[in-house]
Amino acid sequence: MLVPHALNASHHVAGTYAGQPDNLGWWDNMVGPGKPLDTRRFFVIGVNNLGGCHGSSGPITTNPATGKPWGGDFPVVTVEDWVAAQARLADRLGIERFAAVMGGSLGAMQALQWTLSFPERVRHALVIAATPTLTAQNIAFNEVARQAIVTDPDFHDGHYYERGVLPRRGLRLARMIGHITYLSDDAMMEKFGRVLRRGRPGYDFDIDFEVESYLRYQGDKFAGYFDANTYLRITKALDYFDPAADFGGDLSAALARARANFLVISFTSDWRFAPSRSREIVRALLDNRRVVSYLELDAPHGHDAFLMEDARYMAAVRAYFENIAP
Repeated sequence: MLVPHALNASHHVAGTYAGQPDNLGWWDNMVGPGKPLDTRRFFVIGVNNLGGCHGSSGPITTNPATGKPWGGDFPVVTVEDWVAAQARLADRLGIERFAAVMGGSLGAMQALQWTLSFPERVRHALVIAATPTLTAQNIAFNEVARQAIVTDPDFHDGHYYERGVLPRRGLRLARMIGHITYLSDDAMMEKFGRVLRRGRPGYDFDIDFEVESYLRYQGDKFAGYFDANTYLRITKALDYFDPAADFGGDLSAALARARANFLVISFTSDWRFAPSRSREIVRALLDNRRVVSYLELDAPHGHDAFLMEDARYMAAVRAYFENIAP
């Protein structure tokens, strides 16, 4: 089993490291002994994408030509590049074919691309909270986030490492912008409402509302561990993903290469990657007479629903894996 990660995740899919009991993997509710992706029956491989900041080669690693960090000179990589690198890893491990490739969001794009780049090397693809391409609105959100980073005075064209600074302000804003799009309006209202932290308006520009406090916390936390150059490159990979680009925009023609069976899951409150985009994938697969199961869940959590503990969602994934390996 291969589990590619979404935007800000890593190879740490599940479980904890020794001495770090609170550092759970990003999909710990999904992967592990007795969980929907049961590690008593499946060997799960987590990967770091090229250009990332959790161990793979990326902007923070040393450019052998200069002896300095790559920084802004690190190339923009694509979903296709990541999948090609994962295939080379599989070669190195002696894996001829995966039982399944499973991902959510950007990870789902990689799962879909696996079925196109290496159709004979994957039996099943679980494509969750996905889209075949980003809409103009999605690209716009990504561009605003990137502009927050590149206009930070500490960015220095991506070569901030050698100056001993970090574009924390820009990365903080980028995360705040992105985080708003991952949640639904209902989820934010239920979680925060219009609660005032001080009990009354402050009539200033300090934190008034609970949602403001939450966004600032998420931004500060993210800026403390993620790399700004990596964020720029990952969002560009999202923007560029378009399997149908070489087929005149015809997604059915693009997916004709696929040979895997599919489980596609979407969530009604996901306005960033709406269920209608998942249905485009399903229709294109059915046009090619592929075996595909589709589940559209009425879940309130927005795009982040693929990470949440929803009994119906977990049961569907568990049942699918039961059919792969009873």
